[in-house]
Amino acid sequence: MSTSGLVSAAFGAIVLTVSVAAARGPVIAPWEQRVFHAVNGLPRWLFVPLWPVMQLGNLAVGTGFGLAVAWGAGELPVAIGVIVAAALKLVAERLIRQRITTHLPARQRPGTSQTDAILRGDDVPSSGWSFPSGHAVLIAAITLVVAPVLPTGWELLPAVLTVGVMVGRVYVGAHNPLDVTSGAGAGLVVGGLVACLLP
Repeated sequence: MSTSGLVSAAFGAIVLTVSVAAARGPVIAPWEQRVFHAVNGLPRWLFVPLWPVMQLGNLAVGTGFGLAVAWGAGELPVAIGVIVAAALKLVAERLIRQRITTHLPARQRPGTSQTDAILRGDDVPSSGWSFPSGHAVLIAAITLVVAPVLPTGWELLPAVLTVGVMVGRVYVGAHNPLDVTSGAGAGLVVGGLVACLLP
């Protein structure tokens, strides 16, 4: 059993718990509004480099990325772990939403919950439930599963990609900050537990 996987899962549980606690309330807190506008208001040219990174949070793209890394490393168990993590992402996202929807009335898309939110891209919804970010759940889980088979010198790639997706989702106006931190926390739990089961 992987000790690092357990540590990652425990850290993810803490991040998820703190995010849920901070997100409670009838409105988006002023500090979270400030963080959102600081990221969402970054220059327009950032959309070009952030868009492809953000796609790694898409279920098909992110899973495909993980499978490609596993295939390149010749690691069938890691490929199976990627598929399991992608499936558990769907379960975790649904469970979180079912359990806490009534406790987080403000957690709507920034197009609804924020003033003057900038929505970038044709596929960014302006309304609907946004907690947690499914993109953040997936990228955190998949990168944690494939991390052990990455080439030497690429150790920081999982963190860089996860932060890139998180920042990207806020930048395009798809999520509020606590949506993406909760998603990353849930993804670390999923990825850490799956990593624990890999030989």
